[in-house]
Amino acid sequence: MSTPPTIRPLRPEDRDQWAEMWRDYLAFYETEVPDTTYKSTFARLLGDDPNDFSCFVADLDGQLLGLTHYLFHRHAWKEESVCYLQDLYARPEARGTGVGRALIQAVYDEADRQKAPSVYWLTQENNHTARKLYDRIGKLSPFLKYQRP
Repeated sequence: MSTPPTIRPLRPEDRDQWAEMWRDYLAFYETEVPDTTYKSTFARLLGDDPNDFSCFVADLDGQLLGLTHYLFHRHAWKEESVCYLQDLYARPEARGTGVGRALIQAVYDEADRQKAPSVYWLTQENNHTARKLYDRIGKLSPFLKYQRP
């Protein structure tokens, strides 16, 4: 990719491309959500509630190449809010071009702007491709995730 994409906030006109990428992201994790969830999630991503998720996209001449969803929330061990990067996706043709790194950097920059002392995310142990990037720009935590069955 000769020209780097612009990393910018999600816009209303991005709906179809965003939904396509998020559908592919969810398929990677072998899950689906109903159409009503696409509608409500997109609305929340565009909303102005500071407790809701936000989204950055990688835009190259109107073609979206990637997305990231992130959220600021309170943390019992810190006075400041922390940032949870929930979803990160780059289209297959954009992988290895710096799109994922640029999207994470945009979240890092927003966390700095909001004075959040940490940004964290989860991935599956076998997500080897993404973990190559994560190992370069993040620090692996010793925590294991448990959830209600």
